[in-house]
Amino acid sequence: MKLLIVDDSLIMRRAIERSLGRSHFTEVRTATTGVQAVDMFERYQPDVVTMDITMPDMDGLTAVDIILKRNPRATILVVSALADKATAVEAIKRGASGFLLKPITAESVHNALEDILTD
Repeated sequence: MKLLIVDDSLIMRRAIERSLGRSHFTEVRTATTGVQAVDMFERYQPDVVTMDITMPDMDGLTAVDIILKRNPRATILVVSALADKATAVEAIKRGASGFLLKPITAESVHNALEDILTD
């Protein structure tokens, strides 16, 4: 399985990568902006995307919209520090497969990815 991690923070990208442990992912790539996420999705065709919301160039929710228009079956886990319930609801309304609140732990990332992959 292929995973695309999208976050403008190197620390967060590395934290998500480290938390994968012995997961199903054989390839992991990263993007730092919404624009780069859309481009990487087109070229890389990942099985799962983790998507930050607040990023330069294009926010994560707009990137979710574009990716899902191009591939309605894309599996996207939104990972955000925006703790209000409305943000999580908006992400799910737009078609995200799940929402994970920062700060993350290895266990929370693992569990969130397992949840969206078993649905």
